[in-house]
Amino acid sequence: MRTLNTLTAFKYCLLAFILISVLSACSGTDLLNAIVPHSGYSLYSNVNYGIQPRQSLDIYVPDKIASSHPTLLFFYGGSWQYGNKEEYRFVGQALASQGFITVIADYRLYPRVYFPEFMDDTAKALVWVHEHIRSYGGNPDNIFLVGHSAGAFNVVMLTLNHSYLQRAGGELSWIRGTIGISGPYDFLPFTDQNVKDLFSKVSDADTQPVNFVTAGLPPMLLLTGNADTKVYPKNAIHLYDKLRRYNDPAQLIIYPNIGHIGIIVSLAYGFRWKSALLEDITRFVNMNAVGGKVVK
Repeated sequence: MRTLNTLTAFKYCLLAFILISVLSACSGTDLLNAIVPHSGYSLYSNVNYGIQPRQSLDIYVPDKIASSHPTLLFFYGGSWQYGNKEEYRFVGQALASQGFITVIADYRLYPRVYFPEFMDDTAKALVWVHEHIRSYGGNPDNIFLVGHSAGAFNVVMLTLNHSYLQRAGGELSWIRGTIGISGPYDFLPFTDQNVKDLFSKVSDADTQPVNFVTAGLPPMLLLTGNADTKVYPKNAIHLYDKLRRYNDPAQLIIYPNIGHIGIIVSLAYGFRWKSALLEDITRFVNMNAVGGKVVK
């Protein structure tokens, strides 16, 4: 019994150290990924969806795929300036653990590109997934977009402004649902000079997803924390209110006592007690997938 208690105490000390590291530096994701299980899924790394640098993706295929064979295409945050797909193995493992084929995509970043060029990458990645995911056991009729922070902007903007997807040869009907986690959707005026610069090639109005809401959109799940001081919850609230005015199917969940980084960390193995994020994503996908099983 003494040995069990010692191991338990060590486990929680380790998890606390990892959480502190993640909250203080991006390199903390290395520590998060160090405790991620490497079983239960197969990983296909560095699959190209385009010819440009950073147009590649990782595919997590669960050993037991959900009956409706859904695919989740995930885009990470980083203010459109930093990040890479390898840092988000903890996300791939979490979503694959629910039976979802999970694709994590890199995309070109500022200052190499400006908005809307990274939106073209977002659209191109979706087109690739729709054309090729069947080879990995996925159903191209059950593709869901998921993003955190800047990545949430990408997937929500792709859903709302159809021009990016059309230019890439895709169709809105390919998106079965969109999940935005702590995303900026209504964030004028710009307060960061780099962000202001990377959006400087178009008018301010064209940079805000909330301005592109129309009727007839796919279901959308907006998730945020009430302690988020980087991307304030008002972004999700304003977008949700506008979606409802157009009678678009949408759900808003605001988690108590969780911030901008903590919410995505709550997907990681060992930290899922922090929020119901994984459960809510799973429920949304199962409820909206073609042939899916409704989870109450």
